[in-house]
Amino acid sequence: MPGSVTHDPPPAGGRQGGPLIITEDAALLDDLLRLCAAAGATPEVHHGVPERGGWEAAPLVLVGDDAVRRVRGAARRRGVVLVGRDQDDSGVWRRAVEIGADHVLMLPDGEQWLVDRIADVTEGVGRPAVTVGVIGGRGGAGASTLACALAVTSAREGLRTLLVDADPLGGGLDVLLGGETAEGLRWPAFAASRGRVGGGALEESLPEMHSLRVLSWDRGDCVAVPPQAVRAVLAAARRRGGTVVVDLPRRVDDGAAEVLTQLDVGLLVVPAELRAVAAAGRVASAVGMVLRDLRVAVRGPYAPGLDAREVARLLGLPLAGEVPVEPGLLRPQGSRRPPGAVARDPLARFCGQFWERALMEAGAA
Repeated sequence: MPGSVTHDPPPAGGRQGGPLIITEDAALLDDLLRLCAAAGATPEVHHGVPERGGWEAAPLVLVGDDAVRRVRGAARRRGVVLVGRDQDDSGVWRRAVEIGADHVLMLPDGEQWLVDRIADVTEGVGRPAVTVGVIGGRGGAGASTLACALAVTSAREGLRTLLVDADPLGGGLDVLLGGETAEGLRWPAFAASRGRVGGGALEESLPEMHSLRVLSWDRGDCVAVPPQAVRAVLAAARRRGGTVVVDLPRRVDDGAAEVLTQLDVGLLVVPAELRAVAAAGRVASAVGMVLRDLRVAVRGPYAPGLDAREVARLLGLPLAGEVPVEPGLLRPQGSRRPPGAVARDPLARFCGQFWERALMEAGAA
């Protein structure tokens, strides 16, 4: 188990190098290398304090209990973890103080904590991504189109952007973006994910389309990913900063519930007609049990007696705005144009205004 001794964690920042490992214990080294690999980090290994500034420069130093005497005279610094195996060795705390360690960690109990810590210092711990979920109030409401448009607009503004397809029965957002043949991993490849997923490795493994990364479904038979895998993947995506847009299914299953817990805001897309409002009320009731900030995005054409404010009032939710319909998502020549691709079009302008408000609310503007 990890235990705290002194000092604060290293300051947040951008991506850094891998940790420094100091040990001559071959078995311990094997375990530490395995945990670094799980965190997506490449460590530097030494038997003692390295020369030429390696001790001071490393974002994290993992000192095997066998190597305490060889680092005892090193300069005090933050981010030193003393790693051992003997749970009953009370002397380990004294040795940790001698080398100025921040933490004492015993394997195997502390493995997950250490993977998380390695990933944090390797990737940098900065502001998490502004994460927006889009869900249809009824089938065919246009939620997937709006999700794609939000992501395309975010990427056009120069933000790191990830679009996540959380609806396995929706046909695939990669298809809507015209990238169903793009190389990269889809959801089934992450079904076995547990614990910590490296944010950088996740981003690099996904297809890139229109300057954004997309996590969609393949054309296979897999229509569900375990909730713990959804949790790990979305947490990794958020740690990279920028924006994350999630296209949600209307049925709140365990996987969708995991997504909802990590959203900053949800947009409920509701066509302005009474039957859609009635259906959206049921969706809002289920989503609202998990997500605190749910807003209505109303789409025309409008039924007699209805406008955007009235739809929001009937649902008892704040109004995010009126979503313009963008006709002609396919070019006449047959090459595909993603929703929101033309900055001057109404849908792209709506998305741009939404991001301006959302980023300001998140303090990221």
